[in-house]
Amino acid sequence: MVSFRWITAPLPEDIPVRQVYGFCFDDTGRVLLREDAGRYGLPGGKPERGEDAPAVLARECREESQITIGEPVYLGYQEVTEDGLPPYAQLRLAVRITDFLPREPDPDTGRTYGRLIAPLNKAPALLDWGIDGLLQSAAAVQAAYQLGLDPAAVREETWRN
Repeated sequence: MVSFRWITAPLPEDIPVRQVYGFCFDDTGRVLLREDAGRYGLPGGKPERGEDAPAVLARECREESQITIGEPVYLGYQEVTEDGLPPYAQLRLAVRITDFLPREPDPDTGRTYGRLIAPLNKAPALLDWGIDGLLQSAAAVQAAYQLGLDPAAVREETWRN
């Protein structure tokens, strides 16, 4: 059995980071969601040897969604526990998108993912992560303000392909 717990405290040194995902905001305060066969997710993925969290997110954003990003704001982490094994972390960061690049397939999967730019208040339902998704989105609202954005003012969504 797998259990998840959202934590906004700093990451303890003894918990390994296995994934890094980002709430990536455009200049209007909308968030980018990666679409794959009708399912939505945040850009992100697994660290490669020697990468810190900002480097993981920058690489994954470029590979999966063809965007470049600015400096991240730490939101927290999801603690994941699987069948009595030691817990690990899935970090969540918030960033501003600095550029949209031409579309190309993800080098890891060969698929070209869709990009939905949506108001942040629609993200929890689209991500379908339950209460933890709501809590993460609430943390992303605060980070958006730190990034100089007002996600509460956004009402429309746009597909970018």
